[in-house]
Amino acid sequence: MKATPLARFKVIDLSRVRAGPTCARMLADWGADVIKVESPEGDSGMGGERHGPDFQNLHRNKRSLQLNLKAPEGVAILKKLVANADVVIENYRPDVKFRLGIDYESLKQVNPRIVYGSISGFGQDGPYRERPGFDQIAQGLGGLMSITGEPGHGPMRVGIPVADLTAGIFCAMGILVALLEREVSGEGQWVQSNLLAAQIAMLDFQAARWTIAHEVAGQAGNDHPTSMPTGVYVTKDGHFNIGASGDAIYRRFSKVIGKPQMATDPRFVTNADRSKNRRDLAEEINAVTRTKTSAEWIALLNESGVPCGPINGIDQVFADPQVQHLNITRKVPHKVLGDVEVIGQAVELSRTPWGVHLPTPEPGEHTDTILAELGYHAATIADLRARKVI
Repeated sequence: MKATPLARFKVIDLSRVRAGPTCARMLADWGADVIKVESPEGDSGMGGERHGPDFQNLHRNKRSLQLNLKAPEGVAILKKLVANADVVIENYRPDVKFRLGIDYESLKQVNPRIVYGSISGFGQDGPYRERPGFDQIAQGLGGLMSITGEPGHGPMRVGIPVADLTAGIFCAMGILVALLEREVSGEGQWVQSNLLAAQIAMLDFQAARWTIAHEVAGQAGNDHPTSMPTGVYVTKDGHFNIGASGDAIYRRFSKVIGKPQMATDPRFVTNADRSKNRRDLAEEINAVTRTKTSAEWIALLNESGVPCGPINGIDQVFADPQVQHLNITRKVPHKVLGDVEVIGQAVELSRTPWGVHLPTPEPGEHTDTILAELGYHAATIADLRARKVI
């Protein structure tokens, strides 16, 4: 196995549900030693049933330590871990870590080099500080639902927990930046991300339309909000995507589908014209595209350099030859489930790859090993377990 770029870092993952575990998974896939701290009583809100697909995909490459952080001895064990760790990740409500005595300032006293990653719903302070964070709430509050869905049909959530996922990814990026900065300063720091800020950052040009041009974006359904024709069009056997919004590509597209006059039609000459008259444009295009199958159009348009593609179901995604070529999944042997195929990273490095070397652990699977690494003897570990500290 090739050297993993984060192998020298130890990460303590105190997080639950999705955003925090996503952050930890990013680091684990690149080789960090991630210790997932779980309650001895079990954790119910961490990605569904433990042997289910969500949980197994979310928590691979981690070791599991069961630890009761409500017990003083549990906190003491955590602090021993932190003393030789590089990163702590948590996504408690902002006040919880202070009540437990495991906030950044407290752990900084144990290890000044610790990088402490916090993910919250709305921020560590401010008027919404104590509100519980939930992906769909962030999608609504952050504006995403107002621009998603068909016009006139009400707001629509996105089909993935995009605020959770991006908050986790942004936090992982912040942690890596802090680790780089630590090489210069010698000190750790507190890294913060939240679902609301992540959601707003992901609005990107839709947000900038307001902050710079004071335009309030609305719903555009399957059409691109500002560049046409980019959207879903009808074929003989279903639908497919076309992205022919640039003037040069649009002229080429019009010629390929046998309607070159569309390029000079006053309604469609410029992108602004096409966006304004998008319904008329869709009628013109659909009248032609419904005469051939999706596969026929995709072959014809791609051959002519017009961006287009199928609208795959999830099963079709993983049957696609390009997806298979990208090798974005990995199989890992699980002692209960057999071979489990998990979804990997969307970035590749030429010399130091990511990988999946551990399946999602059973509860507390590595507790004894981790405590032994800290110097605890077998009798002490047995006593801690009997007293439900671990």
